[in-house]
Amino acid sequence: MSAGYPGFIVVEGPIGVGKTSLARRLADSFGSDLLLEGADENPFLERFYNEPRSAALQTQLFFLFQRARQMQELRQADMFRPVRVADFIMEKDRLFARLTLDDDEFNLYEQVYNHLTVDAPRPDLVVYLQAPVDVLLKRVAQRGRQYERSMERTYLEKLAESYTRYFHDYTEAPLLIVNASEIDFVANENDYRQLLERVRKVRRGRHYFNPAPLAL
Repeated sequence: MSAGYPGFIVVEGPIGVGKTSLARRLADSFGSDLLLEGADENPFLERFYNEPRSAALQTQLFFLFQRARQMQELRQADMFRPVRVADFIMEKDRLFARLTLDDDEFNLYEQVYNHLTVDAPRPDLVVYLQAPVDVLLKRVAQRGRQYERSMERTYLEKLAESYTRYFHDYTEAPLLIVNASEIDFVANENDYRQLLERVRKVRRGRHYFNPAPLAL
């Protein structure tokens, strides 16, 4: 930690919840380095959404190698930077893998995962964004990514539930759970400022943020 702020902030949540948008704003506010998932770089992702069983392992291994490389670069970077922000936590890769791979594939995946993540840096704060599946589907449609057009509702439902179970027992870092269904971090400055204030205050434990609209 530095300057009273968390040194490594991670924003997490299911697809479409707004984690990348929030991570960008936090990095801008703190003047920090920014690590983003490179979903557009994964050559297997569109095939996975069209034919999940035929491309699940390739898709997951690509993401694993990509995220492990980013974490290694983070460890080697200037550790005196005041704050660093990412839109993924390393453990989320395993969460997706358990959801998409069969047992034999997952056993193979875990061998690689355990080797690559043995010294992954831990966050000083995790901001977990939640929203109903209907909201997630709407946001996914609005951003219009070609490879997400064939995403099934059932997949997003299972993913959201996996996140809920994972963070229910999460104790690896201070955790701020945010109801993101009715707020807009990009267009509404008040929404963002309320959340930024909470991020700056969290030091330990589990916290909840359910922002209320301003009274007119």
